[in-house]
Order: sequence, then structure tokens, then C-alpha cells
Amino acid sequence: MTTEALLRTPLHGEHVALGAKMVPFAGWEMPIHYPTGIVTEHRAVRGAAGLFDLSHMGELYLRGKGAGAAADRLVSSDIAGLEVGQARYGLLCNERGTIVDDVIVYRLEAETYLIVVNASNAAKDLEHVRRHLPGGVDLEDASLDTALIAVQGPRAAVILASVTDLEIREATIEDLAPFGVVAARVGGARAWVARTGYTGEDGFEVFLPAERAVGPWSRLLAAGGTLGLLPIGLGARDTLRLEARFSLYGNEIDETTDPIEAGLGWTCKLDKDFVGRDAIARAKEAGPKRRIAGLVVEGGVARHGHPVVHEGAEVGHVTSGTFGPTVGKNIALAYVPVALSKTGTALAVRIRDRDVPAKVIKTAFYKSRSAAAVRERFSGTAEQGEGAKG
Repeated sequence: MTTEALLRTPLHGEHVALGAKMVPFAGWEMPIHYPTGIVTEHRAVRGAAGLFDLSHMGELYLRGKGAGAAADRLVSSDIAGLEVGQARYGLLCNERGTIVDDVIVYRLEAETYLIVVNASNAAKDLEHVRRHLPGGVDLEDASLDTALIAVQGPRAAVILASVTDLEIREATIEDLAPFGVVAARVGGARAWVARTGYTGEDGFEVFLPAERAVGPWSRLLAAGGTLGLLPIGLGARDTLRLEARFSLYGNEIDETTDPIEAGLGWTCKLDKDFVGRDAIARAKEAGPKRRIAGLVVEGGVARHGHPVVHEGAEVGHVTSGTFGPTVGKNIALAYVPVALSKTGTALAVRIRDRDVPAKVIKTAFYKSRSAAAVRERFSGTAEQGEGAKG
């Protein structure tokens, strides 16, 4: 795809002015890193805060009397149980029980639901939702009209609160529960603010009209500058999510994988009817032949597609791999036979025709103290687990 054919977010000019290296990603021209570099950006999010442009993500609105039931039928998790102002992670699946996409569903109002989908799947997901939508439910694709800005890190709440007024009286952004969503004004622009993210840290995602994105972005950069906030590109977003063991569509999950083998069975509420439910129930009963395992690799960085080896034979493949700046180790996720997925199993990754030792360890590789502290404050009010994203 030529640069001229790529879509640009409303914040493209801001990234260029900040010196970002722009690259093609899922049909968009996006910043992969800024002059500070991926490792510095990664550490800023872990130690202070980072500012992300996620405006390439897709936003689908369901409205009407049957919107809640329709969303519950589409998504694997318990959408029917959402109260207004709550969100939940789940999967869109096909009738074969494999994964069309992983999504977050937000109940914004009594009969208004927002489904946020991955940029690479936006067109496919729109058609999937349309195909399974009953009559009487209005579907709006607001992807190109919506900007999405994320503030992630232990100082995210303080920074966002300094430029945000919630529409709920006598409430602050710090009062928002994990996986909560609320109407607000951010940097003067009307927005929806959710306590969700894809980094493993406490953080927030701000949905606002595309034409109003620049002001809030600039206000957040200025407000966070003295607190260590940096703009963050796709490179650090990937290393952050991998340390937290969050799945990436196209790597850990796609339409060849089912939720059970992908470690996402917890998102599937099998006592309700949803697209793919019966096939997933059968897969759970039969048990998976392979599982996603977390690896620590000694002496090399594993990358997507590298073979995983046991006693000289190829037994699986790496789905994602990197050097984890926080954990200080080469880490990876890989599909391997169930018998070889147990913690402590000795394996190897074939890197440049060399079998580099690796060991299966328990994931997530990294768990944030700041995120854990927030979840503890709101114990029992939110659902979050491996795969929560933004």
C-alpha cells in the first residue's frame, strides 16, 4: 500500500511535529516511535505515564430497544449483565467457534452500546456484526469520525484529572472503576472516558469527535510534561502488552484459533447463546491439542513465526516475542502441544538456524502494582483478565 493510500488519524500532524517515525499499520500511517525510542517510551509508561493515539481503532454503535440483546448474542462474554457505565472484554466468534476479533463493549446509555474493534479487522467486523444483527437495532460505524486517545501509567489518573470534568456531579476521574465509562469534558471537548487499556498499567481511554482531538491531545501533553509523560508509538505499545500477556489479533488469535487453546476461555459465557457457542463448548469438552505458553528465551530474541523445538523436533511456533524492558528478559508467547505447555518445561526457539534454549514460565510476565491497587479499590466491580485491551 502506498503512503498516499494510507489513512491518517486526526493527530497525524502532531506526531510529525513531535518527530515520530511514521509507518504503515492496518491501512493507517501511524507512529512507531518518537525520537526518545521504544525502550524509553516503554519505561515512561511503567514509571509515569504515556499518551497514545489509538484513533485507528474501529467504533461500532448499536442503538435501540434490542441493542443489549444483540450485543450479548454477538459477543462471548456477559454483555447482558452490563450496567450503564460499565465495559467488558470479549470475543466476536464465527459459527466454527474461532475468533473473528477481540473487542471491548461499553454500555454508554440504556439502549446504546459501543463495540471497539481492531483496526485491521474493522471492515470484516462491520460485516460480521451486520450479518448477525436482528431487525430493529440501529448500527452505526463511527470509526472515521472518532478519535481515541489513551493515557496509561501510574500517573495517568492525576494527569487526566487535571484537564477533565466529569458530567457526574461531585465525582472525579479517580472515582471511575476499572472497566467503567463515563461522559466527560476533556480539554474542553465532550468525550466518553473509560478506565481501560492495553499496557498492563492503570489507564484511561478517551473517545471524542475526530475534529476535536488536537486540543485534548495538546492539553494532556502539557499537563503530563512535568510528571514524566511521553507520547508513545506502536513499538512500545507492543512491548507493553506482551509483558502483560495481552493477546494481539493476527499473532495469538485469529480465525484459525479458538478461545480455549488461546487461553481466552474465561471470556466465554457458555450458559448463554452467542455466535460460535456450541463449537466452543465442544472444543472445551474435547480439550485443546495445543496451548499458548509463555517463554523466557536465553541468548536471543524470538520473533513471530520462529519455530519452537523440543528434543530436536519442531513442535510449535512463536506468536510474539521481544526483549521486555521491565522484566529484563527475552520473552515470547508460543503455541505448543498441551503436554509441553506446563511451567518449567525446557524447549528451544530456532533463531537463524540455531536452537536457543527457552523455558515455559507462568504468564503474565509482568503485573503492575498501580493497576492492582486500582482493582483492589474496586474489588468486585469490574471484570478484567488476560486479554483486556484497548
